[in-house]
Amino acid sequence: MRLCIIGAGYVGLVTAACFAEMGNQVVCVERDPDRLAALRRGECPIHEPGLDTMLAQQRLSGQLVFTGQLLEGLRQVDIVFIAVGTPAQEDGSADLSHVLEVADQLGRHLSRACLVVNKSTVPVGTCEAVAQRINRQLASRSLDWRISVASNPEFLKEGAAIEDFMRPDRVIIGCDEPHSAELLQRLYSPFLRNRDRVLVMGLRAAEFTKYAANAFLATKISFINEMAALCSLLDVDIEQVRHGIGSDRRIGTHFIYAGCGYGGSCFPKDVRALISTARQQGFDPQILRAVQARNTLQKTLLFEALHQHFGGYLQGRVVAVWGLAFKPGTDDIREAPSLVLIDALLAAGARVQATDPAAMAAVARRYPDAIGNAQLVLCETLYGCAQGADAVVLVTEWKQFRQPDFLRIRGAMRMPMLFDGRNIYDRAELSGHGFLYHGIGRPVAGHCKVTAA
Repeated sequence: MRLCIIGAGYVGLVTAACFAEMGNQVVCVERDPDRLAALRRGECPIHEPGLDTMLAQQRLSGQLVFTGQLLEGLRQVDIVFIAVGTPAQEDGSADLSHVLEVADQLGRHLSRACLVVNKSTVPVGTCEAVAQRINRQLASRSLDWRISVASNPEFLKEGAAIEDFMRPDRVIIGCDEPHSAELLQRLYSPFLRNRDRVLVMGLRAAEFTKYAANAFLATKISFINEMAALCSLLDVDIEQVRHGIGSDRRIGTHFIYAGCGYGGSCFPKDVRALISTARQQGFDPQILRAVQARNTLQKTLLFEALHQHFGGYLQGRVVAVWGLAFKPGTDDIREAPSLVLIDALLAAGARVQATDPAAMAAVARRYPDAIGNAQLVLCETLYGCAQGADAVVLVTEWKQFRQPDFLRIRGAMRMPMLFDGRNIYDRAELSGHGFLYHGIGRPVAGHCKVTAA
């Protein structure tokens, strides 16, 4: 099929590369000139394992073309995918201006009937609004055909997006016409040869499913974090509790790891958007408000633990931060817990030494002044990061951080204090190496007693 993907962001690039991999002719439209130039040079603008290779291969094969001209993408097109950003506005609602702008452009420039598919995360009713805008423009041009709009939300995990797209748990298609569902099922059929994982539903149900899925996962994270806070007051190890409840198949082990909070481009934004949608309907989303409040608090716990350990005095202390991206496998620092910690440490007068396998360039752009005056130093290795530190704080659980040489690290530090923001280390092992260890919702190993809020 001939596909046009509008937007070369995270979702758009993965979608374009994977569809091209299956033999479709894909034109990806990107209006940012710098990003477009980089893509045409063969550079991948985001860190996503395997994506750079796939983009390069499909670009060289001619299956994937990048352009800044929408008309080029619309020539003989069968399906148009909208994959532009829907950032949060000040009130938490989703900013639909980019989606609606694309709808207006399609109404002005489409020259043949095709299927328009919204892949952006949008509130309920957006696809209907997009269809109305496009078809109103078509009518004003005296064209005698109309287009259909379908919803096909993405469920991609940063760091595993290629695998998620190529072997999806489910493909959700929201549409009101059988022909649209059949066309999308045919497009996705190469990805679903082992078993049928397509769920066809109404437009509004598909739009809502995306928000509900992310809100539920965020709720699981905030729930286990709240249990961890209570565990810390009762001298209970949340890790033992996690294993105990996770063995119940109704609960499962996914997304019940206590830690220093969730971040990224999806969960925080989508929870806020769903809260905004509820309030617009006169509904009080009490659970979602609690999820958001717990996560906001959770991101402050590492700093509060440091502040308490050092008696409220952090001026001149050297704190090593391991992990800056909001999760492993990405360079994305949007709403990352590391930023909350670094902001608080810098404000308290501490000196921060930080390292991350992928996100240091993004952090450097965010903190030019702190880097300029050497209050924030970015280090290439975790060992260099720990050199002369009064404490090490693990924020992002990259594989490179899981089994370091702790004896070497202890020898490099001024004080052997380790704050484990993801509970990946063995408390007894760290204590045996002479470290004072503090996890999230875990009895303290050593002599440092810190209580979570």
